[in-house]
Amino acid sequence: MCGIAGTYRWPDGKVVTDRLTDTLAHRGPDGAGRYGHPVGDGEVQLGHRRLAIIDLSETGAQPMVSDGLVLTYNGELYNAPELRAELAAAGVRFRGTSDTEVLLEAWRRWGMDCLPRLRGMFAFGIFDERTGELVLVRDQLGIKPLFLLRRGQGLVFASELKALAAATGGRLEVDHAALVASLLYYWVPDSRCAFREAEKLQPGSWLRCRPDGRVERGRFWNLKDVAAEGRERARAGEQPDLAAIVEESTRRHLLSDVPVATFLSGGLDSSYLTALAARHQPGISAYTIGFRAEDAKFEAMPDDLRYARQVAERFGVDLHEIEIAPNVLDLLAQMTYHLDEPIGDPAAINTYLICTAAREAGVKVMLSGMGADELFAGYRKHLANLIALRYQRVPRPLRRGLSAAVDRLPVATSRRGYRSVRFAKRFLSFADLPEETAFRRSYTMYDQDELLALLDPDLAGTVDDVLTEHADVYQDNDLGDFVNRMCLTDARMFLPGLNLTYTDRSSMAASTEVRVPYVDVEVVKAAFAVPGDRKIVGRQGKAVLKEAATSILPREIVYRPKGLFSAPLRAWMSRDLAPLVREVVNDGELVRSGLLRRDALARMVAEDAAGQQDFSKHLWHVLTLEYWYRDATSGSGQSTRLTA
Repeated sequence: MCGIAGTYRWPDGKVVTDRLTDTLAHRGPDGAGRYGHPVGDGEVQLGHRRLAIIDLSETGAQPMVSDGLVLTYNGELYNAPELRAELAAAGVRFRGTSDTEVLLEAWRRWGMDCLPRLRGMFAFGIFDERTGELVLVRDQLGIKPLFLLRRGQGLVFASELKALAAATGGRLEVDHAALVASLLYYWVPDSRCAFREAEKLQPGSWLRCRPDGRVERGRFWNLKDVAAEGRERARAGEQPDLAAIVEESTRRHLLSDVPVATFLSGGLDSSYLTALAARHQPGISAYTIGFRAEDAKFEAMPDDLRYARQVAERFGVDLHEIEIAPNVLDLLAQMTYHLDEPIGDPAAINTYLICTAAREAGVKVMLSGMGADELFAGYRKHLANLIALRYQRVPRPLRRGLSAAVDRLPVATSRRGYRSVRFAKRFLSFADLPEETAFRRSYTMYDQDELLALLDPDLAGTVDDVLTEHADVYQDNDLGDFVNRMCLTDARMFLPGLNLTYTDRSSMAASTEVRVPYVDVEVVKAAFAVPGDRKIVGRQGKAVLKEAATSILPREIVYRPKGLFSAPLRAWMSRDLAPLVREVVNDGELVRSGLLRRDALARMVAEDAAGQQDFSKHLWHVLTLEYWYRDATSGSGQSTRLTA
């Protein structure tokens, strides 16, 4: 895992590439390198920051140069041993043991045709000295990031957006359409970027720059096609051996020349991976978190810690417990910087603090259970949307009466919150809506009218665009299975846009690599070969994964109530962050610029403080957006006028 950067036919490419690479130092504290070569009337410059995981010697250093090919690469290939054996049998002689060299030689032998064969997480740039072409590639599921910016015939790219901002002298214009999307989702979809000129290379795609200025794009892997193939496998009666596939993926993800540990929340996904990892690496370390007792009580959070301890004891895992009582104000500013774009999920703090503790203990690599909920329908929203279909058959007068009664209930008192009331209010906010609208509303922050009331009126058309984009993605398939339609949308939007993004940025901020065995091409293929009625059975989400996990985990872990990898937001908002919320509402940059309306924000704060509505997540995201916006527009000469 590393940080990569570079320029192609860009003015002052050497200086800019050094600046890019320096900004990414946290991603690779073990080494740095740069390569340059003429291209037409310009040059290519490739930079690299190394986090040494496999082949710790200099033979794994980058950019790697070999017989006219040059590679700067961020990621891990979990099928590198098989590819190495195949290439060696064809006569390739390797200098070292790194997967970087395997990737370079695979490209030399197969070119673009090597891409579908790669199993892992990766983003890379590869330059051919003979043709002068630079190709950028991003992995199938968007685990690893790659940002780029084009001006004229020049291009600059990097693992993080902040590097591009630094390299262009802070003269990037905020894209308010991306900020509207951020308000809706509390993250920025992969299709958009917070700065107008910049973009994210899409998952499973490549971009080729030629010396004559031509730029070509293509896709080597498409999740929609994988889902369609899975549907046909299911129709043919093929049932994947999920337990074997998940175990094989976990075993491959342990490939490392440095210590590997796991996240262990005590929930199904992390417990299953930890148990499998302990089978192949006895005595493996695991890290778990707890919160201040008063915060957990106020939030009515489940006691996940006791389950984590139970798993650790049963499988001989060395468990490290971290209590999170953070200085929230300091961490809010710190995480906003590291996350690159306005992302309002406090789980990023948990990830950062766990990775920091692991790194201090000498651990560079962590396994995470990320992705299982999206692929196997494990979120409450998946079950809730199925229940909504039945709820819509209840006579309308009864539904109106129930909605009015629940609306009068408080979500919190001064001493504690009521999770069941919050869930009920959330459910009733979308239960009567059509399928795609209901699914969007079940996990986004606002409905259309609420978002319009919050934003500058000039952005009304942008709101329509953002909502239409969600509908287009949701409907872009021919699956007849409601549950798998939801899973496909999550895997295309929610997973890369939020969960993989904050996992990458938070872990790399602590110079730690996080691997995600569920987000593996073979696991994904298996997931979409499972019909929806095997993913949600009765009121059990992830039913098929739970069935697989019973081969190794005790039933009380497999079928325990779902835990939360989140934070006690209501407690933080009512105590630590209340003064900052008031400041942002009364005199924040978002309000002063006209992007957000003070009266709408003040209404949210009042209703949240009264305990009638739970707007803690909304307000947390407003704080992250405020911090990001201040940094993005301060002293940079950028225009803050509303452009979408």
